[in-house]
Amino acid sequence: MIDDYDYILIDCPPSLGLLTLNALTSSRYVLIPLQTQFLAVQGLAKIKQVIDKVRARLNTSLEMAGVIPTMYDSRRVLNRDVLDTIQKYFEDKVFKTSIRENVSLAEAPAHRKDIFEYSPRSPGASDYLELTKEILERTKG
Repeated sequence: MIDDYDYILIDCPPSLGLLTLNALTSSRYVLIPLQTQFLAVQGLAKIKQVIDKVRARLNTSLEMAGVIPTMYDSRRVLNRDVLDTIQKYFEDKVFKTSIRENVSLAEAPAHRKDIFEYSPRSPGASDYLELTKEILERTKG
C-alpha cells in the first residue's frame, strides 16, 4: 500500500509532543516551515535537538530536508534579518524559495480551496510551485 504513494506529508502541530515524535519516527525527511519572525527562530535549536535525538535513538534514516521561510516580506527589515539568521545557522538547509506574505494564501482555506484552485496566478501559488520543485530536487532518490 505504501508503494502506491510517491510522497506522504504529515502536518504536525508546532509543539514537540507525542504526535510530532511519532511523525518523526516514521518519516524519511523533515520540512520545517518557519515564520520569518523573531520568536519563531527561538524554537529552531530545540527542533534540531529533537531531530538529532530521534535520528540517534529511533529513526537513523531521518533527514532534515530543509527550513522553509514563510510569511516573508522583503520590505521588512525584521524578515530579512530573520532570514539571514536562519541562513547562517542552517546554511544550505534553507530553501531558496521563501513563501511570501500573500492575502490569497489566507483567503483560500476560507473558500475550501487550495491556492492553485483559488488563485493560481497569485504570488502564493507561484511560491508554492517553486518550493515543490525544490523539495522534489532535494528528496529525489
